[in-house]
Parts: sequence; C-alpha cells; structure tokens
Amino acid sequence: MTQSERARRAWTDQAVRRIEADFNRSADTHLIPIELPYYAGIELYLKDESSHPTGSLKHRLARSLFLYALCNGWIGPDTAVVEASSGSTAVSEAYFARMLGLRFIAVVPRATAAEKIAAIEFQGGECHFVDDSSRVHAQAVQLAREVRGHYMDQFTYAERATDWRGNNNIAESIFAQLSRERHPVPRWIVCGAGTGGTSATLGRFVRYNHFATEVCLSDPEGSVFHRHFADRSVTTVERCSSCIEGIGRPQVEPSFIPDLIDRTVVVRDADSIAAARVLSERLGRRCGGSTGTNLWACARLIGEMLDQGLSGSVVSILCDQGERYASTYFNDPWVSAKGLDLAPGMHAMREFFAGRGFRAP
Repeated sequence: MTQSERARRAWTDQAVRRIEADFNRSADTHLIPIELPYYAGIELYLKDESSHPTGSLKHRLARSLFLYALCNGWIGPDTAVVEASSGSTAVSEAYFARMLGLRFIAVVPRATAAEKIAAIEFQGGECHFVDDSSRVHAQAVQLAREVRGHYMDQFTYAERATDWRGNNNIAESIFAQLSRERHPVPRWIVCGAGTGGTSATLGRFVRYNHFATEVCLSDPEGSVFHRHFADRSVTTVERCSSCIEGIGRPQVEPSFIPDLIDRTVVVRDADSIAAARVLSERLGRRCGGSTGTNLWACARLIGEMLDQGLSGSVVSILCDQGERYASTYFNDPWVSAKGLDLAPGMHAMREFFAGRGFRAP
C-alpha cells in the first residue's frame, strides 16, 4: 500500500467513524399511535421519520448510501458527490457531505418545492436544476463526469446499501417498538416507493423473520410502480404526472423489487394532499404529501378489515415535515392552479376518523 493509499484509507476510516458517531448520538424515531376509538380491535401507527436531523425518511437512506460508497472506495477526501433527487434525499445527503467536508451537488427538477431547495442549500449543498424531470438521472451522470465526482445514484443502490437483516433499519425498529403493543406483528405495513429501497427492506425483513405481515405499496395514480406490479412487462409510463414529491416514478428503478410487495393501493394526488391536510389537523403539525398517500392506503386497508371482521395493527410512515410544502400542498392557490379538488378526499378522511368507515370518492 502506497503512502497516498494509506492516507485515503485513513480518511475513509475516519469518515465511517464520524457517520457512525452521528448515528449513536441520534435517538430512534417515534412510532405514533393514531387514535381510532370507533374501530375496536384495530390499531394504526405511523413511524415518524420526520424527526431525523434532516427531517425525513431519506436520512436513513443517505446514511446507508454514504457508508456503502465509502466502504466500496467510491468516495475519497476530494470527491464531489452528485445525486439525482426530488429534494429530501438531497437534503440528507448534503448533511452527510458537509459532515465529511465534501462538495455536494443535487440535480433536481425545477418544480421542486422552494422549501426543499432552501433546505439543501442550508446543509451546504448546491442545486443544479433540470426542466424535464425525466432527464434528472442523465444530467446527474453527466455532471458527475464533468466534476470528476461520484454519482450516488439512490435509484440503483437504495435496496442494496441498507442492511435489511437488521442493524436498526426501519423494519427492525418498527417491530421492536411494536413488541409490547396489543398486536405486535402488524397485519399490514404500508409504504410508498421512490427508489423502492424501503419496500425492499420491509419485505425482506418480514420474510427473514417469518412474520405474517404483508407489505402494501401506496402509489400515486401517475406512477409506473403499481402498473409494473400488475404486469411485469410494463416498465415505463410516458410521464409520471404526479405532484407528490418523493414517491412515484415514470420508470421502474433498479431498487424496486415487486416480488417483495403483496399488493398496491393507487391514490390520486388530490386524495394524497387531502389526507395529509386532515392528518396534519389531527396531529397539530404538518406532514407531507407522501404521508397522505400512505394514510389513504391505510384507511382503505382498515376499511377492508372492518368489512371482513378482522382485527390487528396497520403501520405506515410519516415521511417528512409538512413545512417543506407550505408553498404547495398547503397553499390553496397552488392547489387550485393544479386543478385539484381536495374536498371529496378530505370529507372521506374525516368520515373515516369519525368512525363511519372508509368510502373513497
């Protein structure tokens, strides 16, 4: 080993130690019970990933991606890190890049919420905007080549960078926190897919531990994932028209593994935002659109459980902080400009929480 190689190895060792030390200083995220007083025998929980230091579920992914890249020798002390992201992953990766003293560039769609752009820049990241969201990946590859950096490529490496057997991944954390609840093994776990890494981790973990839990994918209406689940020959849509950031894609990504999902629930954008608003009212704080997508799917599953006389728990994810969407999902003029009618979905969710079951509009 040459002197320069030893120096790089020493830097990598220190980088991994710093990320692990940061993890040790962080408490686990809460599993929040959502009160359903009218539905005896059914419990609903949300894993609150918004409490991570960078405010979203993507904090876990960013940590795993950095450790994976470091231990593979892809990142060194002078490496610029590039990522294609709709926002939250970039915020979290910028956090870890700054921790290691690395330059970070996020390639993001120009329509990304302004609050997310501000959060990326707050963490020391730079933003490279792309008008056509379908070109984000290609632009990130090109940019990484131009700056002689490393393209993190969350859509390829999300499912393999995470230690799905345990190591306090989100699945292990959920089951540990449920261990003293009335239904410690949930009937359903619901999640969306952007990369597919979370659904892969959940699906693998329940199989590895012989749990009877099923995994439901909550997917925006314009996304390809639910279409691919139904018909494996469908791998793209002409355009993913969804405005729900962080989930739904126009093409099937390498980290999305449909065989680890048991069913899908397709959710309209208006219903996702409506559910996010109603949940925000109940929690007393805002949550994002992808959380609304998850809640809508949970309500549908609970409605089916009620119809079938079943009991049990349903768990999903509170993905990120709603303050990031003050100018979009919680802005009535923005919603109107998108042609979205939230009233039917909000009525359906309020009826659900009032104990009158779930009836989608």
